[in-house]
Amino acid sequence: MRASIRFSGMPIIATQGLTMRFPGVTALDDLSVAVEPGVVGLVGANGAGKSTLIKILLGLLPPTSGQGSVLGLDIARQGGEIRERVGFMPEYDCLPPDVSATEFVVHMARMCGLPPTAARERAADTLRHVGLYEERYRPIGGYSTGMRQRVKLAQALVHDPQLVFLDEPTNGLDPAGRDDMLSLIRRIGTEFGISVLVTSHLLGELERIADHVVIIDGGRLLRSQAVATFTETSGALIVEVEDGRDKLGSRLAEAGVSVRPEGRFLLIDIAGESTFDAVRDGVADLGLCLIRMEQRRHHIEEVFAATAVPTGAKL
Repeated sequence: MRASIRFSGMPIIATQGLTMRFPGVTALDDLSVAVEPGVVGLVGANGAGKSTLIKILLGLLPPTSGQGSVLGLDIARQGGEIRERVGFMPEYDCLPPDVSATEFVVHMARMCGLPPTAARERAADTLRHVGLYEERYRPIGGYSTGMRQRVKLAQALVHDPQLVFLDEPTNGLDPAGRDDMLSLIRRIGTEFGISVLVTSHLLGELERIADHVVIIDGGRLLRSQAVATFTETSGALIVEVEDGRDKLGSRLAEAGVSVRPEGRFLLIDIAGESTFDAVRDGVADLGLCLIRMEQRRHHIEEVFAATAVPTGAKL
């Protein structure tokens, strides 16, 4: 798969005052946001307007008011052009069970305008990159959940889009399958140069793969921020030793350091340079092997909870 050329100098997605009202419901409420190229996480509780936003961005649903663009194209006038340049992986199961992955992905490539030979070549190339090359001729009905998710990802990529929308791509996957899918998504953004808008109800996933996170609630924008600023360093120190965690914790507590265990680590409140000195001296005096000592970073979940949106809700 060749790398796509990223748009530069303009947002990949931009909305201004985007509003969508249904009878008795406001799905989007004066939403204005601009997102730069990269891997973007879209977060929002049920009813936040996430699905409605994706439909509007694809040019499938006209908004009540406001404006928007995707890859510099107007969502109101250039929906067809947007869909030519954007891939979409839906959350729901949409795969025909009685055809092979190759047949389905070739068909989707043809639907996107590729000629027969190019469609077959692109399908084989894309299925190889998502890890289904050896299984590509088997009927999809016999695939595992993880394999079916990869087929959906392949069809979203087969026409070499500049941007892909991935809706809950890790749904139904076991931990190993989840890790593999997240690695694939990062590769899409880094190696292939394709920008990604990904939704997930697991905020830790977004922290691992996203460059930027957009949080909406009740159709309104709560935050649009780089992950690096969400996960800035805190005033706490994480210390990991090979053995003797409790011995070191007791030693530091006796020295007046605020310390508490967190899994196999010690979490220590930083009270200045003396805190680092106390850890160093304690490790040396006890003859311990220090594995890691670094400032703890905030997790997206913590910041998200601070916005008063329930982290346990399905997003």
